[in-house]
Amino acid sequence: MNFIFLSPHFPPNYYRFGVYLNELGVSVLGLADEPYEFLRQELRNSLTEYYLVHDMHNYDQLLRACGYFTHRYGKIDRIESFNEYWLEIEARLRTDFNMTGFKTDEILTVKKKSLMKQVFHKASVPVARGKVIHSIKDAKRFIKEIGYPIVAKPDIGVGAAKTYKIQNFYELELFFSQKTDVEYILEEYIQGDILTFDGLTDQNGNLVFYTSHQYSQGVMETVNNDDDIYYYSLRDIPKDLEDAGRRVLKAYAVKERFFHFEFFRKYEDQKIIALEVNMRPPGGLTTDMFNFANDLDIYREWAHVIVHNRFTADYSRPYHCCYVGRKNNKNYYHSHEEIINELGEDHIIHHQPINGVFSAALGDYGYLVRSPSLDEIYMMAEFIQNKIG
Repeated sequence: MNFIFLSPHFPPNYYRFGVYLNELGVSVLGLADEPYEFLRQELRNSLTEYYLVHDMHNYDQLLRACGYFTHRYGKIDRIESFNEYWLEIEARLRTDFNMTGFKTDEILTVKKKSLMKQVFHKASVPVARGKVIHSIKDAKRFIKEIGYPIVAKPDIGVGAAKTYKIQNFYELELFFSQKTDVEYILEEYIQGDILTFDGLTDQNGNLVFYTSHQYSQGVMETVNNDDDIYYYSLRDIPKDLEDAGRRVLKAYAVKERFFHFEFFRKYEDQKIIALEVNMRPPGGLTTDMFNFANDLDIYREWAHVIVHNRFTADYSRPYHCCYVGRKNNKNYYHSHEEIINELGEDHIIHHQPINGVFSAALGDYGYLVRSPSLDEIYMMAEFIQNKIG
């Protein structure tokens, strides 16, 4: 099998995908704009060959790289980056080289929020009302139907970037006066907890691993208010959440892919409302949280699915695993040393600086803690994020 690993150096923890493919005898072909000598040693050791391009946004350079790999190794079977940013590029290359996976004619349904809503309806999963708007006149008509507040977000966008809560006409006018030429969608503002349905399917579309996470608050609020965030895995997946997740999975016919679906649980009536889908592993350190919550290696298991169509691990969710972020511009009560000494290695299973691309949402430094007890998770998150003043 010939596998192109697009941008294999980022996110940094994803190098393990290449390592385990290599262990199973796959030709792992790296393609990126990062100089080879800057790649971590484990990644370099896993690559059969590495092709350096000067500009990852130059499709002709990527096309030539794939043509070179095809000439040298034969048909390319797969291409993945596991990164939201490159999904459309991947789809275009899959289409041009006839590879397995999402093609160009399918990718917009997993990128455009307006088209996601159509799939949610197809799956009979309730979804927040929304409308793509092109003028303030369009916006006023939509707001007349649903009222303030509303959320404005790019129809194609990653995370909460350029996403705003608009609470009155003054803020609406301000939004349009500063709005870029990007196409926006307006949505009704849902008050509720954010829950995810995350996992992996095999080559036949069977669900072989799944879990769920709950957030301390919305990512939009975290970014726009410069707050801290934490989120944790659930040991027991609520039945209505799992049912909604499985319906969306079936509607998209997801095969041999990670997925990350986001939902609200409304405060008002506790009902599940679909938010959006992501057809890649969840961001940050969440993929590693899969491992720590279940005592497995999801990177290895994914490689087994790709090569042998088998998921070999048993899992029972013995722990809640929680990501707790801190920001450099905050004044915290407890120092890093106090956190390590107080919580100890039994509870803090990993900690590291966070890449600046993610820091607005996740903070500049992240801790992974775990415990069978959710009350203990809450206490540790509070201890880490407790601020002075």
